[in-house]
Amino acid sequence: MEKYHIRYASNPNTVKHYDTQELRDEFLIQNVMKHDTLEWVYSHYDRFMVAGVVPVHQSVLLETIDALKASYFLERREMGIINIGGPGTVTADGQVYDIDHKEALYLGRGNQNVAFSSASSDQPAQFYINSTPAHKTYPNKKIGNDDVEVIELGDPKTANARTLRKYIVNSVVDVCQLQMGMTSIKTGSSWNTMPAHVHDRRMEVYFYFEVPEDQAVCHFMGQPQETRHIWLGNGEAVISPPWSIHAGSGTSNYSFIWGMAGENLDYSDMDVCKINELR
Repeated sequence: MEKYHIRYASNPNTVKHYDTQELRDEFLIQNVMKHDTLEWVYSHYDRFMVAGVVPVHQSVLLETIDALKASYFLERREMGIINIGGPGTVTADGQVYDIDHKEALYLGRGNQNVAFSSASSDQPAQFYINSTPAHKTYPNKKIGNDDVEVIELGDPKTANARTLRKYIVNSVVDVCQLQMGMTSIKTGSSWNTMPAHVHDRRMEVYFYFEVPEDQAVCHFMGQPQETRHIWLGNGEAVISPPWSIHAGSGTSNYSFIWGMAGENLDYSDMDVCKINELR
């Protein structure tokens, strides 16, 4: 049975008094990608769950955890998986899905037997996983490179030129509430999601990767008039409450996977914060 860690929801009036370590303890998720095991972070923001698994020496089974009080993990949940490593497979109730580098898979509620494997232990798959409660069962669907919605955003002049890839959104796949995608910052730019925004209808988690070993990303959070920051390295994630901005700037270009859950599936539902009014 997998290990798991609980993260409780936090009041913004309390968070603004946190010191550096308290912020990191509350919102930072380190060492996401585990070899041959799944270790979950269960957030009480929209019951969002985060994990990563690198199957090196064996296939890794998806097992339920006590916090779910469910007979199997996806009894009342849906799941999104994005592979950022070598070729791998996800087997769901006997159906085998080949998931290549930067491809994704959606698993609907009701899948009982799920396993993660790599095609090669020399170049293992790296599966980044998000899961949310589901009120309805939708079909499983692989999202290959040709299925992704690609949008070019930003401008080098404002250091925020980036490519956004929508994998698990309602225009690509039928889902209950989970949304996932990937944003890659172009060489010479540093900012993601700028201008910053909040969306009280949804929470979000950012997973940073393709960050060079000697570089870092500074992630900005907090209420627009009471911002804070957390420094992250490669393979680390950060929880963004609904009341918080979520933006970052790196010391080099990088990529991140965003996952959201909440009241609606309208990707454009956000309240933009004017840059010169952030504090």
